[in-house]
Parts: sequence; C-alpha cells; structure tokens
Amino acid sequence: MISKVSVYKNLPLMSIYLCSSPTKARAGVEMAVIDAVANSIRIPLWRLFGGASNSVTTDITIPIVTPNEAAQLAAKYRGQGFQTLKLKVGKNLNSDIEVLKAIRLVHPDCSFILDANEGYTANQAIEVLDRLNEMGVTPVLFEQPVHRDDWEGLRDVSIAAMEKYRVAVAADESCRGLLDAQKIIHGNLAHVINIKLAKLGVLGALEVIDAARKAGIALMIGGMVETRIAMGFAGHLAAGLGCFSFIDLDTPLLLSEDPVYGGYEASGPVYKFKNARGHGGFLHLDNNNGWK
Repeated sequence: MISKVSVYKNLPLMSIYLCSSPTKARAGVEMAVIDAVANSIRIPLWRLFGGASNSVTTDITIPIVTPNEAAQLAAKYRGQGFQTLKLKVGKNLNSDIEVLKAIRLVHPDCSFILDANEGYTANQAIEVLDRLNEMGVTPVLFEQPVHRDDWEGLRDVSIAAMEKYRVAVAADESCRGLLDAQKIIHGNLAHVINIKLAKLGVLGALEVIDAARKAGIALMIGGMVETRIAMGFAGHLAAGLGCFSFIDLDTPLLLSEDPVYGGYEASGPVYKFKNARGHGGFLHLDNNNGWK
C-alpha cells in the first residue's frame, strides 16, 4: 500500500531527475511510474494508495455564464444526479448573485461550492456571503476568494466566513507546494487545501496531504482541464486514501470528446474504480489517426 510520503523516498532516480521539472510534466512521469508499480504487483491504483474505498462522488462545475444558461445547466445536472454544484464566480458580484438566484429556482436542494479563482477582494468576498445569507443560501465551501498572494485577505475571509456563517474557505492557487501549505497551516489562513496533481506533482501532493492531515486541515482534490487519464489517477488516489472532504474531478464529463476509455465507470456524479491492474485507462487508438 502507498499511503505515506516516506514510501516514495525509495524512488531516488525519479526524485533526482524530476525535482526541477515543471510540475505538469513531473506529475505525468510520476503517474506513469506509480502506475507501472501497481501493474507490476497486479493491483489497482486505489488499492496501492490504501484501499479505503473504490469510489468517489464528484461535484460538477457551472462556468461563468448568463443566469438563464446557468439555470439550464443546473436543471440538466440535477437530472443526472449531481447534488453539489461548483459555481465559478468573481468577475462581477451582482451578476454572480443573479446566477445563484437562477440556479436555486431549478435546483433548490443543491449544495454550492463557490470558486472565485482569486477574483474578489476580501471585502467583496465577505459581501457575497452576506448577500447569500439574505437569500437563505449557505455555500458548503468558498474556494480561493482572493488573490493567491493576498495572505491577509485570505485569513480575513476565512475568519469572517466561519464565524458568521460556518462556511469553510479553501486555498487553491495560494497553495503551490509544501512551503505554502505550511504557511497556510501555521497561520490558520484557510480551512481546506485543494490538492491538484498537475499543480503539485504526485509526490508533492502527498507531502501536502501528509502535512494537512497531521494539522487537522481538511482536503479537497481537484484538477485542471484533464482527461480520464489524469482525473482517473486523482480519483484512484482520493478513493484509496479516503481523506478528502471535497471531490472536484468533473472535467472529463465536460469534454466534447474523450480520448480515453476505461479506468473507472461513471454513473452521474459517482466514479467507481474496478479491480483492473494499475490505472485501467487506455487511449482510443486507430491505425489511421492516432487517438480518436
């Protein structure tokens, strides 16, 4: 089982060659090596990572769109069984509120994650929560409300969100590695750290996960715009470790064409991982055009 950072110290060549590589490239190589390990001992990745579970339940994202478009997406996702909607906000406070109102009309029982992607000032972020409270809406999470380097603003929003409304605040762009994670932990700057393998690498992610768990900080797992290869790996990790309070692995569901098959079965928001060796996913290939 791979569940502790120390296990990876037995991969010295990978550490030597990848320590200064861009994180996306490093993450890809680390995924391939760890997948090879799982294949060599004939177990799925989720078991290699600890075997806590063989499934995860993801949210799904509504991008910055008009209120009418947001309502249409919310109704569609409700029909597919999604209970948690992640709403991109931060461009215009008043427009964000109108979108939230429209979504509530068609999906009144949904849970909200707000993702501002650094879009607000601290005062604006707190105002959003105040206005949502007037509507009777309490998000389950407020992700990266302020600029990644606005540490004071992040702390101020975290304090106000929790004290006034019991809303947790997540650091995403503010956590770019273990040093940032330690700063967040020791400064009580956020309640949740968002883990992205493309941002941290697999080994770096495990270091941050280990530090957060020891400090009692909650964890979220997310990703960039990725296919079932990277999202599937992240899902295996999340299922196997079983330590994530928030799962945001929806981007394969939003792709117009998926070049990957296998790895897991998706039924609405639930990804179920099989007992196939390693990752279990493969590219769609043909003899003429490569992947299709």
